[in-house]
Amino acid sequence: MEHALRLPSVLERILQHMAHRVVCLSKFAPQAGIRSNGSAQARSKRLLCGCLLSLLALIISSLACGQGLPWQADVRRHCEKSDWVDALHILDQQQGLAPGDLEVRGWRARVLAWSGRLPEAEHEYLAILEISPKDPDHWAGLAGVYAREGKNQKALEALDAALRLDPKRGDLHAARARALRALGKNREARVEFRAALSLDPVSTDARVGLLSLRGEPKQELRFGNEEDFFNFTDANQDGWVSLASQWTPRWSTRIAGSFYRRGGVDAGKFLGSVTARLPNRLALTAGGAAGHDNAVIPKSEAFFDLDRGWKISESNLVRGLEVDYGQHWYWYQGAHILALNGSATIYLPADWTLSLGALGARSGFSGTGVEWRPSGTARLAFPLASWRETRLSGNTFFAAGTENFAGVDQIGAFASQTYGGGLRLQLSPRQDITCTSSYQRRTRNRTDTYLGFTYGIHF
Repeated sequence: MEHALRLPSVLERILQHMAHRVVCLSKFAPQAGIRSNGSAQARSKRLLCGCLLSLLALIISSLACGQGLPWQADVRRHCEKSDWVDALHILDQQQGLAPGDLEVRGWRARVLAWSGRLPEAEHEYLAILEISPKDPDHWAGLAGVYAREGKNQKALEALDAALRLDPKRGDLHAARARALRALGKNREARVEFRAALSLDPVSTDARVGLLSLRGEPKQELRFGNEEDFFNFTDANQDGWVSLASQWTPRWSTRIAGSFYRRGGVDAGKFLGSVTARLPNRLALTAGGAAGHDNAVIPKSEAFFDLDRGWKISESNLVRGLEVDYGQHWYWYQGAHILALNGSATIYLPADWTLSLGALGARSGFSGTGVEWRPSGTARLAFPLASWRETRLSGNTFFAAGTENFAGVDQIGAFASQTYGGGLRLQLSPRQDITCTSSYQRRTRNRTDTYLGFTYGIHF
């Protein structure tokens, strides 16, 4: 309320000053012997015009300095500190004073979007557009909310409405290009980014957008090597190479070849899988493996995996959640294994993630009965450092169970606890290196020290 009275107070002081000048003039004129002639009247008119011009200049200056809308400065100050609660409190007060002020409601919609309260921001923008559908900024704001909610088609429709109202705005063309890119329409997105650049040649968004469409990596070639050092037998050695291909936004494949050395015996296998990305952030993977087992690895395998993700918030502790369920069948010479696994990954601020998993293994060996054995894992991943395009991240994990199927060839009954961690160095958007190490304590005083290394190329 105090802020709302600032401008009237300024005007009141200006008017009082003008009245004082006029009174002084009226008192001064008779004392000086000035007759009411044309010269005195002209002088009075000049004085009155000067006062009016001063009043107009002061009003313009007050508005230019933001004194006419002081709440905007307060809201900006709170938003710069991510103090969304106080920013919305100021806007709610202003809305109570002027319920029909669309400027206040527009700010409220923006702050709701910035704070991650996307459904409320969407509702506010829709309410504003019901009253004032001719403002392209409100359509652009609604499109931004839709894009963050993953509603890319609705975002595109909102931007189409904004461009119909103002087709000469480069920022709207750039936003429409991003919506098209999110829908996988890269050719149309490229046209829109170029249109944005033609309207605004210094647009960073348009230039970066064009670069993002230039040869996006769709293949990942990865090489890996793994070593298990036991205190009770010779070491195991594994080597593998895989190729993951993103053919369309919906379909991808992965093929891999693995080579094993177990107790002086060599073996190998080939694996293939297909992933379909379905609506509502759902992904289904199915595949199998077969190879030359030499009685030391599975003869054949089959598996499927179902993954579902949710985006929860951009401001709360939990930003997102991903749940995964899978089944994996292994067929050995004289044994068969069914592993049921489920995991949940919690996405936290600053790119931290926490993963919890559980696995149940149903084992059946020739001449023995069938039994179930459980195990569980916990993993925490976090960023460590960054230098331009280079990123370094790490993770630590713990696993415990009565039978360990971290390696598909580990069969037999034993209890274990595993402690480990890893590092990932992203050299560039097209190259990365990962290193993993763990120490496993088993029953009968047996241990397994694991070292793994992978190198990935994206092209």
